[in-house]
Amino acid sequence: MIAHVYGEVSDKVSPVSLVVDVGGVGYAVQVALTDFDSAQIGQPIKLYTYHYIREQAQELFGFSQLAAKRLFERLLDVQGVGPRAGLAILSLGSPQQVWRAIAEGNYSFIQAATGVGKRLAQRVVVDLADKLAAPVPGGDSAVGGQTTDDALDALVALGYSPPQAAAALAGVDGNQAVAARLKQALGRLSS
Repeated sequence: MIAHVYGEVSDKVSPVSLVVDVGGVGYAVQVALTDFDSAQIGQPIKLYTYHYIREQAQELFGFSQLAAKRLFERLLDVQGVGPRAGLAILSLGSPQQVWRAIAEGNYSFIQAATGVGKRLAQRVVVDLADKLAAPVPGGDSAVGGQTTDDALDALVALGYSPPQAAAALAGVDGNQAVAARLKQALGRLSS
């Protein structure tokens, strides 16, 4: 699987496709409108990729933020949401805005995506609202221009629900090391 591509934008093919030249090989990568608009021909770009394989085709979908890729993968878990609908939903705003809309049950925001009707928007909200009730992973610390919250991810990996993990981390200084934040959050969860 291709985890990411880093290279120079050599072409902007359509409103959702970039060609990224990586060492002389051009990768066609489908992107959200926000990433398409910010990409400049001749400029370097790093995209976290999702390699979509179908019976008759293979496509790369790229995201400038790791949080966007994670949200895209969650969206694909919803019945009826394919890669194009997932990209359309992510084109509505930042990953944080989309995440918040789903977590708050705002299906009309999701319905504004091209090709997403009322029923599909409602299904996205119903299927993902509980899973996305916590803040977007990555809301606390910046790493290379991308946001990640390893403490939240670690608590979820330990079996706590996202809302429990977010509540335990609320009020914990986000500037501390991940281990220190985890220790304080686990102390709160065990009391």
